[in-house]
Amino acid sequence: MSPEPAAPLGTIAAALRRERDRVGISLTELARRAGVAKSTLSQLESGTGNPSVETLWALGVALGVPLSRLVEPADDSVRVIRAGDGPQVRSEQADAAGTLLSAGPAHLRRDIYLIELEPGAIRAADGHTPRSVEHVVVAAGRLRVGPESGPVELGPGDYATFPGDAPHRYEALAPGTLAVLIMEHP
Repeated sequence: MSPEPAAPLGTIAAALRRERDRVGISLTELARRAGVAKSTLSQLESGTGNPSVETLWALGVALGVPLSRLVEPADDSVRVIRAGDGPQVRSEQADAAGTLLSAGPAHLRRDIYLIELEPGAIRAADGHTPRSVEHVVVAAGRLRVGPESGPVELGPGDYATFPGDAPHRYEALAPGTLAVLIMEHP
């Protein structure tokens, strides 16, 4: 018997199987709907893959759930996430990583992320679940963020909100850019 996959891979594997069973679709059908290779999805469900945030978002959209349902285990106790800890997913498009700080319970449907970005490539995101909304507060650095049709530049303490169900972008304009992202999912 092989050892259990390390968190968050084990959490992702269990969540993908659970959500796929809930929707009642095959591995092949989920891979098709999400636009990912069946072999990639198979690896993720076995806990051996190394998913990017783009892959997890695509799977979440195909399953009709926010990304947080795929990366955070259920837990009802007091929870502290120290700086540098927590389930982190890196982007394959840019020097950017998101750390899930809190997933909203099913009745609330909001997730909170700490986003770390470095200048260079742009993190382009496809639209997420219908009617989702993103709220961003910059803690450090400078960030160009928002819909592809009109991103805005933010500095420390600045806030912006925009539809999350349309293509949008995140671009660090200064080293060490840090932001809090709150996702609302109806």
